[in-house]
Amino acid sequence: MIIYLNGQYLEEGEARLSPFDHGFLYGIGVFETFRLYEGKPFLFEWHMERLERAVSELKIDISLTKDDILEVLDELLKLNQPPNGHARVRLNISAGPSASGLSADSYKQPGVMVTMNAFDPSSIPAEKEGVVLQVRRNTPEGPLRLKSHHFLNNLYGKREVGNDPQKEGIFLTDGGAVAEGIISNVFWTKDGCVYTPSLKTGILDGVTRRYIIERFPKMGVEVRQGEYPLEHLLRADEAWMTNSVQEIVPFRKIGNALFPGKDGSLTKSLQEVYTNDRQRNKDYY
Repeated sequence: MIIYLNGQYLEEGEARLSPFDHGFLYGIGVFETFRLYEGKPFLFEWHMERLERAVSELKIDISLTKDDILEVLDELLKLNQPPNGHARVRLNISAGPSASGLSADSYKQPGVMVTMNAFDPSSIPAEKEGVVLQVRRNTPEGPLRLKSHHFLNNLYGKREVGNDPQKEGIFLTDGGAVAEGIISNVFWTKDGCVYTPSLKTGILDGVTRRYIIERFPKMGVEVRQGEYPLEHLLRADEAWMTNSVQEIVPFRKIGNALFPGKDGSLTKSLQEVYTNDRQRNKDYY
């Protein structure tokens, strides 16, 4: 695989990072993960908006435009040639090398890395089992959760649920409210209304989450954000998870609660709308 690292296109085995990079030493860095569909990203501006907010929060001085990254993606497509232009991309910004020890100053030498792996859309499960985790969702390090290098809580959740791609762990907060999945946001519907945990629970403000919250009202469906106990989710008519790579995947089961999974009518409608918007890049690209 050819990757982009700090202005160069390199074989992955040739890539080198400074041992004094604070992204490595202290976990100071952020990333975005998204898919390419026939060589094109979806909701890309929203990914860039979130990335820009995050680097500003971490005081990482970097000027990175949408056009800059699109140019890198085009070159990586030529070099890696993923079948049909379907790929999974990770755009990573680290604090870069600096003096040892934490500093209140901003970071002036950030590291930029972009990786691109071929992605087979058929690898996405049609439905999943949700596993309520014993480990609780930690609180964000700052006012809002960043998509940062600090992923230890997610790792503990993954170790608890295992590597089965048919399962997704679901975090609760210390207070017992539904939070989010290990790599996803969580939604459910009851009596025609859609519910999802609010950002006050400490979850990540997911890009596909944002899409659904903005898109459902245009479909005539109310969306409510709040702090909901687990029982509220378990009594749902349908439930699903979202992220930018797997898109929208319904749950067939969470604990002992059963759901219609891929046969859920609202889930199927949402998947169809998402696919149509993506193919037409309507209003969101």
